[in-house]
Amino acid sequence: MAVAGNIAGAATLTATADVDAQKQTIRDGVVDFLVTSLDEALRILKNEIRKRQTVAVCVGAAPELIEREMLERGVQPDLFRGGVIVASERPTAQRESADLDRMEQEHQALVIWRVDTSPALWLPKLDAIALDCLEAGDRIERRWIRLVPRYVGRSGHGVHLIVGNREFAASFVERVREQVRLGGIAFQGQIQVSHADGNEEYNFPARPSNEGD
Repeated sequence: MAVAGNIAGAATLTATADVDAQKQTIRDGVVDFLVTSLDEALRILKNEIRKRQTVAVCVGAAPELIEREMLERGVQPDLFRGGVIVASERPTAQRESADLDRMEQEHQALVIWRVDTSPALWLPKLDAIALDCLEAGDRIERRWIRLVPRYVGRSGHGVHLIVGNREFAASFVERVREQVRLGGIAFQGQIQVSHADGNEEYNFPARPSNEGD
């Protein structure tokens, strides 16, 4: 969620008592600040939010302790990880809004494109096709595709994904097929599309098959 927050341009607060996890998030660039108290975290968040800057802060403490302290002080996030204590205190109206979001998911499609060889060459080309398939007003999706390589690091080696709608998914697959047919790209990999009605997988060879020659 911290990675998603960075890409979306949000201010994110996380907590973990795992020292190794703290160090790894700093090394990976997922977290900008590692602090020891909620007070320190809130000061940083307020300053960066005032400047409209993206920021991710991690408190080096058990999540349960930080969540209880947030409840005691009335700190309410706009978004939260499912299952946390803070989530149980959300107003009913906001929970109803989440129900409406779930209804919209029926039209959504998770699109994953995977490159098996030379990802540094082919992933940017597939990203460019995906950007061309988005509508002009799809700001969040465009930002995601543009920034995801920066934040996912090794965990996203050779794989990019986006949650779009079914029209985007169909257009993306068709345009990739067309570019492969015309010789514009010649990657080896797959495009996977998952939606409410099932899953589809499209495989792409590195070069056209010569069967029958």
